[in-house]
Amino acid sequence: MNWSQAIRDFQHYLKLERGLSQNTIISYSLDLEKIAGFSEDPAWKPLKLKADDLQQFINAQAKKGINARSQARLVSTLRAFYKYLLLEDYLDVNPTELLESPKMGRKLPEFLSKDEVNNLIDAIDMSKAEGHRNKAIFEVLYGCGLRVSELISLRLSDLFLKDQIIRVTGKGDKERLVPINKMAIRYLDIYIHESRVHLDIQKGHEDFVFLNRRGKKLTRAMIFTLTRNLAEAAGISKTISPHTFRHSFATHLVEGGADLRAVQEMLGHESITTTEIYTHLDQTSLHKTIMQFHPRSSKG
Repeated sequence: MNWSQAIRDFQHYLKLERGLSQNTIISYSLDLEKIAGFSEDPAWKPLKLKADDLQQFINAQAKKGINARSQARLVSTLRAFYKYLLLEDYLDVNPTELLESPKMGRKLPEFLSKDEVNNLIDAIDMSKAEGHRNKAIFEVLYGCGLRVSELISLRLSDLFLKDQIIRVTGKGDKERLVPINKMAIRYLDIYIHESRVHLDIQKGHEDFVFLNRRGKKLTRAMIFTLTRNLAEAAGISKTISPHTFRHSFATHLVEGGADLRAVQEMLGHESITTTEIYTHLDQTSLHKTIMQFHPRSSKG
């Protein structure tokens, strides 16, 4: 089996059996093409490579100055690829089992304090025609922890506001039900019934919740622009993006004592490990809590 055939078959597997998005499949493919082009040795074929060969490839990336996160992604791609080859009985032994991933620190996501969130949302100019829409957008972003792609793809048929639930289509077209709070419902209701109804909605865009002035579905770029302008209006010096509201949603839930599994479900994380990053409580307050409440703290 040559690399071209192996990559093509792997792409089909990722799409049909794993249900991954096109962007994710492209990312896997680019990584494998990089691995395929690493050596011109005729023996450098997917079914002939041993653990030492793959480790040599990863080590070479480190010497080139490729950062630890990118190296780790390559290791992840190799593991997924060889797991597939084992699954299809092309191999009996997995050469990636002993593959070493680079050690890297965990990057904590930027998040906003509760006051900063309030200041941002209060900075929305309600005198403008899109004021109600923008209010609803940021209340939903923060209140439901949506990704940008999930927000702009939200449909009227996904809203079950009487039940305080919305249906969200996430990565890999996986659906989940997310609770929506009364504040977000209030501003969604106002936008839909008092603002959106006056738009000349274009054919094919009738069911999308958030529309631009021309009656078309909002783009990702537009949400990023709105966020940047809002941060400037609110005097927030942090570099934030729409995703910052998702990070803030999760952080505030965890800090408030929410069950990590419940937060995982609401965020649409496949692994609880991804959600655990939101347990980054303020070290000062954590220290104070231990000093105040731990039974041994008063003894010395």
